[in-house]
Amino acid sequence: MAIGRLDEDSEGLLLLTTDGMMSEIVRSKKVSKEYYAQVDGIITEEAVALLKSGVEIGFNGKKYITRKCEAFIPTAPPSFPMRTQKIRDERHGPTSWVSITLNEGKFRQVRKMTAAVGFPTLRLIRVRVGNIHLGDLKSGEVREVPDFDVL
Repeated sequence: MAIGRLDEDSEGLLLLTTDGMMSEIVRSKKVSKEYYAQVDGIITEEAVALLKSGVEIGFNGKKYITRKCEAFIPTAPPSFPMRTQKIRDERHGPTSWVSITLNEGKFRQVRKMTAAVGFPTLRLIRVRVGNIHLGDLKSGEVREVPDFDVL
């Protein structure tokens, strides 16, 4: 079974297990999940501060304030492989990257958070779950994690 989900437009680390208890642990608020989001425009430190403190998003038809999280602007753009499906080109303006680490996972939460601070997500990549990192794993590639422990 997959632990957590990645929507159709997202990329990155997806853990698979046959251990139902491990699935529950990973989906709990005990385990952090780190994402890199390529956003529309040049994200500001003010927007990052808002992300860190929690923003209002819609969830299940109600307003929800996200929990505090970690967020930062990388000093250099990450070196992810190009997408097979193009997002857009430079004619539509600049883009930038932000790292967001959550301990919760509401439906399309990272996308809703970046949009709430004025920088919609164009590309979203999960790079870490607990202490397990995407590293140089390529799209579609599988790696067994011996002694699977995310804490």
